[in-house]
Amino acid sequence: MLQSVTNKGMASYQLLGDIVNSRAVDDRSRLHRDVVGALGAVNAEVSGIDGLDVTVGDEFQGRYRTLGAALDAALRIRLHLLPPVDVRIGIGYGAVENLDDTGRLQDGPGWWAAREAIEGVESSARRAGLRSLRTAYRGAAEPATEASVNAALVCQDQVIGSMPERPVRILHRLLLGDTQAAIAADEGVSPSAVSQQVRAHGIGAILHAHDLLKGMS
Repeated sequence: MLQSVTNKGMASYQLLGDIVNSRAVDDRSRLHRDVVGALGAVNAEVSGIDGLDVTVGDEFQGRYRTLGAALDAALRIRLHLLPPVDVRIGIGYGAVENLDDTGRLQDGPGWWAAREAIEGVESSARRAGLRSLRTAYRGAAEPATEASVNAALVCQDQVIGSMPERPVRILHRLLLGDTQAAIAADEGVSPSAVSQQVRAHGIGAILHAHDLLKGMS
């Protein structure tokens, strides 16, 4: 569950996630270990108010001070798990209130917005043109901001959803700061082959867009 929280009622960015098609997974224990490992890795990469943690069933959650940090964490979670595990993520902005003295039980508009976002992802992904959608944002004070962020997320998820396994790995490694030469050595290909993958699959565009998104306050 969530770690302790200060500032009762303060507005923040809540991240709520679940696993796509989790009921089709035979080895549930391994799935749980993989998700816990991915969340731990992202906690080390992105600072939050509350660290990401598994809550109930197939869900996980965390809290962030900025929208950029929440969006950064969302992409990193997906890339740590792909393939074969994919997740849906809803990010919601709003006030959160502690319901007890431990700070582990919370409620409020911030969590309602995150729930609305993840339910919207699940609903929209049933449409043929949005089957790759995995991430959404709700709760912005300015509707134009919410629309702009969601437009970027639709494009991001479409590009990632169309990638074969190797480009996904390359995207993840580049996001982590690895060089193309190091990636090429691990993949057993030439550096030029990695550069070709970056150009062919829109990896550079995803990384640039992500840099812009994670800078949002």
